[in-house]
Amino acid sequence: MKDIYIADLASFEEGKPFDGFFLVIGKQQRTTKTNKPYLNLMLCDKTGQIEGRIWDPNDPRIAKDFDRGQLVKVRACVSRFDDRLQMKVDQLREALPGEVDKADLMPSTTYDVDGLWRELLGYVESFTEPNLKLLLMTLLNDAPIATAYREAPAAKQLHHAWLGGLLEHVVSLLTLADRVAPHYPILHRDLLLTGVILHDIGKIRELSWDIGFEYTIEGSLLGHIQIGAALTEKTIDSLPNFPPRLKTLVLHMILSHHGKLEFGSPKLPMIPEALVLSFVDDLDAKMQAMAVEFDKCLRDGKGPDELTGKVWALDQRQLLNTRRWLGEEK
Repeated sequence: MKDIYIADLASFEEGKPFDGFFLVIGKQQRTTKTNKPYLNLMLCDKTGQIEGRIWDPNDPRIAKDFDRGQLVKVRACVSRFDDRLQMKVDQLREALPGEVDKADLMPSTTYDVDGLWRELLGYVESFTEPNLKLLLMTLLNDAPIATAYREAPAAKQLHHAWLGGLLEHVVSLLTLADRVAPHYPILHRDLLLTGVILHDIGKIRELSWDIGFEYTIEGSLLGHIQIGAALTEKTIDSLPNFPPRLKTLVLHMILSHHGKLEFGSPKLPMIPEALVLSFVDDLDAKMQAMAVEFDKCLRDGKGPDELTGKVWALDQRQLLNTRRWLGEEK
């Protein structure tokens, strides 16, 4: 049974040992400045991730054959390095069957997945363009696709990197896009929302989430943009009399949604709907990255006058939580 979570560790006394179960999502052999070998681990549970260090890998209390993807029980203590919370691991063994529920060890959305799914389907039901509605309902009524769409993370680590993260991200984008659409009459509302729902659908095959979040072979070789475009095109081609021009526009939304060639888009956004999609997608990802960093600051015990560390997802800049700094954070 798991009763200690990573989110709890910021309040733990440094150096005081505790026992806990975690999922190993990273394991690397490294050496200190004096060439002494040690193991660097990345451990996670449903509340987050933390770096762990095993300074003596040959200690008989450390399992010899554990690897990434395994559930482990550790005896450890918390420490800080470079103002970051870490875990010093003194004992480690594989978890025994039934000792811990895997669901406690995978980060998951805090939202109700059924509620998010109903919200997504509600947007589709509101469409007035019948071909786009049929396309989406054909995809979303496919049981394996629907199951994966509800479970998939939106990314391996940058934003919404948790079970249900893709669905959470898409529903957030639908809310944003549906507010933007009435403001600009040149926008085709149903086309914009179709792009929102389909832009990352390739991630259901780009990523795997059985144990941690990793890229599949297909995902590594093709990427989610190509996978999503191919899946959408195959579905469109199975529908009778789908308008060819509408097909071109839908595929362009998927192919251009990263916004810039250097960000991986095969094409730049060339229609109003694709441009808006690229902007709201980037906005939602960056705002979520900020929220995660602010949450880390709280867990690490940082005060309201302290900046975050440098955030890779935001060009290595440091951040300030405005609401907390002003004393208004809820």
